[in-house]
Amino acid sequence: MTYPPDPRPEAWLLAALEFAAHKHRNQRRKDAQASPYINHPIALAHMLVAEGGVTDTKTLVAAILHDTVEDTDTTCEEIRARFGKLVADVVQEVTDDKALPKARRKQLQIDHAPHLSKRAALVKLVDKTANLRDMVASPPAGWPLRRRQEYFDWAHAVVAALPPVNKKLRRAFDEAHAQRPRAP
Repeated sequence: MTYPPDPRPEAWLLAALEFAAHKHRNQRRKDAQASPYINHPIALAHMLVAEGGVTDTKTLVAAILHDTVEDTDTTCEEIRARFGKLVADVVQEVTDDKALPKARRKQLQIDHAPHLSKRAALVKLVDKTANLRDMVASPPAGWPLRRRQEYFDWAHAVVAALPPVNKKLRRAFDEAHAQRPRAP
């Protein structure tokens, strides 16, 4: 049986928020303010709904949970038991293998992007958009201009390889990418 037993979409979203908040409770973003990490998955779900018109509950739940396996002690089996196979599969699709070197993980995101399911491509698209917006609004502490520019370039390569899934969200990414940091 998947969790929550209540089939209403609101129950699934709240259960995912509660789960992700618990799993990310001690994590902070890399921004100068070290904002709570949970703000990031919430931003993804909000962007999907408010900017992309996405209402599919399983996509929204996967967006909320997208970093739990990669960045916490959560397993795909745990996601599957609580939120079902489909959500677990989407989370797995967007999860990097932290055992690999960083450069290899980054290249694999580009290589795998064309093969992502529609739900995973939506999550990946809003994840990159949110990261670019965050980098413009509050750059990671200690990241020089060149590193931020390289991140923008890499994010663009990932998104360019994604299958087309949502024109509004792609436009939002392009607008965020247009804010790529420049030398003064």
